Amino acid sequence: YGFINTCLKSLVVEKYGEETWEELRLQAGVRDSFLTFEVYEDEITMQLVDKACKILGVPADMVLREFGEYFFEFCKRSGYDHMLRTLGGNLYEFIENLDALHSYLSLSYQAILFWFVFLQEMNAPSFRVEKNEDGSMHLHYYSDRRGLCHIVPGIIGAAALDFFNIEISMEIVNQTEEEERTGKKEHIVFLVTQNPVFSYKERSKFSALPQYLANSEKQIDNQLNKEELEKAKNAIRDRGSSVCPVKKSHWKTIRGIITLGKGKLLRGFDPVYPKSLWIDAKTFCNGLPFHMVFDKELRVKQAGVSIQKIVPGLQTMGICLDHYFSIVHPEVPFTISSIQKFINSQFVFQTRREMMPESWKQRPMLELRGQMIWMESLQCMLYLCSPLLRTLHELEERQMHIADIAPHDVTRDLILLNQQRLAEMELSNQLERKKEELRILSKHLEEEKKKTEALLYAMLPQHVANQLKEGKQVEAGEFKECTILFSDVVTFTNICAQCEPIQIVLMLNSMYLRFDRLTTVHDVYKVETIGDAYMVVGGVPVPVPTHAERVANFALGMIIAAKGVQNPVSGNPIQIRVGIHTGPVLAGVVGEKMPRYCLFGDTVNIASRMESHGVPSKIHLSSSAYQCLKYKNFEMTERGEIEVKGKGKMHTYFLIRNKTATENEIMGRP
Repeated sequence: YGFINTCLKSLVVEKYGEETWEELRLQAGVRDSFLTFEVYEDEITMQLVDKACKILGVPADMVLREFGEYFFEFCKRSGYDHMLRTLGGNLYEFIENLDALHSYLSLSYQAILFWFVFLQEMNAPSFRVEKNEDGSMHLHYYSDRRGLCHIVPGIIGAAALDFFNIEISMEIVNQTEEEERTGKKEHIVFLVTQNPVFSYKERSKFSALPQYLANSEKQIDNQLNKEELEKAKNAIRDRGSSVCPVKKSHWKTIRGIITLGKGKLLRGFDPVYPKSLWIDAKTFCNGLPFHMVFDKELRVKQAGVSIQKIVPGLQTMGICLDHYFSIVHPEVPFTISSIQKFINSQFVFQTRREMMPESWKQRPMLELRGQMIWMESLQCMLYLCSPLLRTLHELEERQMHIADIAPHDVTRDLILLNQQRLAEMELSNQLERKKEELRILSKHLEEEKKKTEALLYAMLPQHVANQLKEGKQVEAGEFKECTILFSDVVTFTNICAQCEPIQIVLMLNSMYLRFDRLTTVHDVYKVETIGDAYMVVGGVPVPVPTHAERVANFALGMIIAAKGVQNPVSGNPIQIRVGIHTGPVLAGVVGEKMPRYCLFGDTVNIASRMESHGVPSKIHLSSSAYQCLKYKNFEMTERGEIEVKGKGKMHTYFLIRNKTATENEIMGRP
């Protein structure tokens, strides 16, 4: 489920940063966010783990263990702290009840089993724990998913330290594959050893006051005789309140049963049983309508009235239980030895369709969930169970009623409460989906906004465009010195007369794309294009002292770039004329519908005249432009005095080359 992948993302972001997560996500080819209750393929999570190992340079077992530790904290932060904390009074009970937690979550979330990782609508892992004489434990871990066992020490270790204040070590002592009813399962056996973690105060007390312990021993000697002492020791050992491989001394055992601060002995609890059972068989079968008793050969000895009503075959005592039911969880063969092996697990039975009455065969099969109790004196197994129903809809599908469930059975309340919870979860899921949709829309909106801004910045200078977006009026600005360039295509009118319009468009587009790239290379501002005319300026809208050099280098690049554009008439490279002039201008935004950033002043006219009076494939300079470039490592030749329309005689020059820059540098090539 997305809960797992969200946790993995949170771990990477929190410990290694957003950049690491982004790199990991891209390499794994997964999305950036996950819906909590959405089902995702196992491969997605495995890909993330695999890429995390490679990017972080950490072995898989360490990554999985760290993930296990973080997953425990993530579950607590996600609201499961209280649920996990109340599973058991010690680590043994905590692990023993993990399968029960799976069962509850499957009811509450409709097959959302999340506690140990990568659980989808497949079978959840199963746990079986055994105590050893030296105080250690053997934890048996069964899972359909191979290679994930290293997560278990991470989660169990974090839970032991947080809930029970003990540090544990877990090592794999056996690893096998077992053939179960649903296929092969990985079976890992961990040896769990643990040591108490004392606070600084406790350590100081025990180390600094040895006499305190001696006095306590004498005091307890006076209070207990040998028989009471042995009983107390056995009670503590049986309760399993401390699971530690280190052998305890006589007095350490006694100290374990002293109430801190009060010094009163907690005597072992001895239940009292009646000499005979004060309940008749009829009352028992009515009071526990869903129960079954069967022997080692699985022959039914007794069954509750409600289960007899649903499965009439059970009224025939002595029939084999496995003819009418199959075990859904845990996935073990239907034998008494397998059941005894997992006796601490919750068992889920499902009725067999072929053995049900005709009226039941069209309905979903009934599932029962409960615990197994081995009765040694009778050599029989008692199965105390309830119908496994999640919602009122499931109750109706099986044509059952609340009245079919015993009044004391909390399944009644669970169905009603879960109905409300499922409605809340569905609402939460819808809100989460809407949130994700809004996030995606917001992301798309941001992308479109960037495209719009890029288009706007292509039409207007950035600071001018930003002012317009903010609704401000853009004031016209005077620039005391800038350099303006004009260019046009030689014999453009003749080319247009002899070509199709599309050919002209393609030719100009090819040329302008090259010129536009050069404006970025040399950081000059493209003012506009009209037909074949191309106009740029240096030093506007941002004044710079190198405006003339930038425009000169841009002009040299234009001459080279034009050689790569083909004349559609002759097939030869096109020729362009370029004119440059330096002087003052006035600049401002004109128009509202299609606002343009325009330049005004005599400098614009003279630059245009330099282009119109120029020579093909040459860069024509005015005397003011020449003066700006005179000492800037450019090679220039004098053209002399020419008659310029509307300006009279002007002394002009040609720009030949940049003495220090290579062609690749002019063109912005690597």
